[in-house]
Amino acid sequence: MSFHQLLFLFLFLPVGFLLFRAVPGRGKKAVLLALSAVFIAWGSPSDLLFVFLSTVFNYASGCELAHLKRARREKQARFVLVSAVAADVLLLAYFKYFGFAAREAGALLGASFPVNTMPAPAGVSFFTFSQLSYLFDVYRGAAGPGKPFDFALFVTFFPKFTSGPIIPYHRMAAQLHTPIVTKKRVETGLRMFLVGLCKKVLIADTLRLTFASVSAMATEELSMLTAWLGGLSSAHMLYFDFSGYSDMALGLGRAFGFSLPVNFKYPYQSASVADFWRRWHASLGAWFRDYVYIPLGGSRAGTAKTVRNLLIVWLLTGLWHGANWTFLLWGLFHGIVIVLEKYPLKRLLPKIPVPLRQTVTFLLVTVGWVLFFSPDVGTAFRFLGRMVAVGSFADNAALYYLKSTLPLLALAVLGSTPLVRRSALRLEHSRPRWFYVAEIVLFAAGLLLCVAGMVSSTYSSFLYAQF
Repeated sequence: MSFHQLLFLFLFLPVGFLLFRAVPGRGKKAVLLALSAVFIAWGSPSDLLFVFLSTVFNYASGCELAHLKRARREKQARFVLVSAVAADVLLLAYFKYFGFAAREAGALLGASFPVNTMPAPAGVSFFTFSQLSYLFDVYRGAAGPGKPFDFALFVTFFPKFTSGPIIPYHRMAAQLHTPIVTKKRVETGLRMFLVGLCKKVLIADTLRLTFASVSAMATEELSMLTAWLGGLSSAHMLYFDFSGYSDMALGLGRAFGFSLPVNFKYPYQSASVADFWRRWHASLGAWFRDYVYIPLGGSRAGTAKTVRNLLIVWLLTGLWHGANWTFLLWGLFHGIVIVLEKYPLKRLLPKIPVPLRQTVTFLLVTVGWVLFFSPDVGTAFRFLGRMVAVGSFADNAALYYLKSTLPLLALAVLGSTPLVRRSALRLEHSRPRWFYVAEIVLFAAGLLLCVAGMVSSTYSSFLYAQF
């Protein structure tokens, strides 16, 4: 089940919210657990069984860790931690990387290995990282093991289950005791949800049409302008798809009593690639920083080890996104650029005007997205070649896509800046009489357009749901 399905919008959400509000006190958590179980099991009941077994295993491991730490049996605690983490990582590797590894090994050895893997549970990377944060936090003493139902809700809470944000256990533990629901939080949450739905259905899914058409063309047929339109469409499609999902997740979390962290902070306004990754999918970057980069030594152990740590983190970030050489190359590309920013270019960057730095950063990120969306490395480099004019500058296809896409692309560029939000907040604070009427009309129109789009178009999943 996804947030932009009619079933979710007109059945699951209203019925679930009414049940949640009707049940008093601690019963609200039981309702949320039941809703999350239905949400997970809707597409594949086997997913719920896997998540249940994984949750029981990790909770039991956390309880054992807490017991051993209290008894100061450090060696045994470390053994339990390593064993539990290894089990989680191996299962994640099996679902996501075993088939890729077998195919690559077969190609290298000139053999064919039969590969029969189970389909990966939806959101496996996200809930696995949530459980790993639980184990690390309990081991480090940042949080206790908590109650079993609280931990189960932490893992399965449906707004964040499929595609995050990834919340460290110690940052959500206090909220798990009693969800805080107020009229203001519900209103704000539903508004955020609707904004996210519009971003996903009206902008991302429409830009997807242009991107799909350009991607379907042979790279040899692409003109420079067509390639750039494809690249720009993909960049903004990814942003509005994933940030739209995050807005919906944050809005649902708030409506059901939880504060989830902001995952996108206008990343295309970044003045460096390092800054971009503090703004894009911020929860994933924070997870790798807290649980990989800093434990490796961070930037405290000299230049050579800092470079090593950064490259390890970015190779893992690429690998986390998928089993393909393009993802590894994408992660390495960002890691190398960040190393260059941190060392050779450290003194030069502050002297460059911010608008120029923002433009260069956006172009670098767009180049990275070509690696991200390409099916293989060869296709990626051929596409990049077309972007630097290895071929004609423009053709009839380019002019067609330019005419059909430019208005929406211009709106997407504007929407990826804080200008629209700042203008809306300024109007809200000045409280003109017409503002609230206009807001109701605008949201109603947005909802109707989203429903029309969902009814008339083929199903389009969230891009990050595959991770």
